[in-house]
Amino acid sequence: MTSLAQLIARASLPALSRLDPERAHDWGLAGLACLGPFWPKPRQRAGAALRRLGLEFAHPLGLAAGFDKNGDYLDALGALGFSHIELGTVTPRPQPGNPRPRMFRVRAASALVNRMGFNNKGVDHLAGRLRRARFAGIRGVSIGKNADTPIERAAEDYVSCLERIYESADYVAVNVSSPNTARLRELQSPDSLEPIVDSLLEARARLESRHGRRVPLLVKIAPDLEAPELRVLAGSLRASGTDGVIATNTTTDLSALGEAWPASRRGGLSGEPLHARSVDVIGQLRAELGAGFPIIGVGGIMDAKSALATLDAGADLLQLYTGFAYRGPCLLEEILNALHGH
Repeated sequence: MTSLAQLIARASLPALSRLDPERAHDWGLAGLACLGPFWPKPRQRAGAALRRLGLEFAHPLGLAAGFDKNGDYLDALGALGFSHIELGTVTPRPQPGNPRPRMFRVRAASALVNRMGFNNKGVDHLAGRLRRARFAGIRGVSIGKNADTPIERAAEDYVSCLERIYESADYVAVNVSSPNTARLRELQSPDSLEPIVDSLLEARARLESRHGRRVPLLVKIAPDLEAPELRVLAGSLRASGTDGVIATNTTTDLSALGEAWPASRRGGLSGEPLHARSVDVIGQLRAELGAGFPIIGVGGIMDAKSALATLDAGADLLQLYTGFAYRGPCLLEEILNALHGH
């Protein structure tokens, strides 16, 4: 039976869709925080649980980074039934991100374009929220570098974030693929990525000894790599000692929006137009990495059909972002019902 909290959430979506998308996002999260205590407890689905990254997931479906950058709404989002929630991307110091407007709806394409720029309250704020949260699912944290940190010193920022959230995070995602921080995607090249990963693995060894727990490290990649680049990157990931990969971030290819899309609204594209490319990247990664290397699939999952296609391409786990922004909690139920019979 649908609860009053669920009815209110569904009724709010049309009104939120008429607001500026960033304001709608903020108000939607605030509304969920109010409704969270009244949300019905998620149903347990027999046979849905799986073990990946050395962690127990209640089912494959989670929420991608970017939705709750600061961990302020972890419990409210967790009440909806996600098996895992990835917070962030967070940076060592707070930063405002890029100037507004910086998020744009493309309703006709079921898509979003954003150039947020890692706006967040800083890693210390997120670490505090993690310590106080009650969410019992898997807690991921996406980490990045501050916009004013020279690219040559990026590893210092990633290690700084890891040290501060290690005690409370279940896994950490290394975001080197956002298109909205200048030169960040250069860090995906093996020559740039390997020193960062090596620094993180060295720091993790110290932290594991101190805290008595091993936190998996994953790398989040872009969908815009050509096949040879992807092959080299996959080899680097496999050899580096990282625990998994998240595919994919947003794309800078806005051709799906047509020539009329204004240059003043450029950024990273997510949503339905991204799905085919994301699935293709996941398929290539699975072929290169083999069956045992964990892949989290994210990009254009707007309904049950696209969720199953992402799994069939080789993903072990799934994450929502734009589909959840457009359709709200009902999308979770649709996908989880489909996964139950998959």
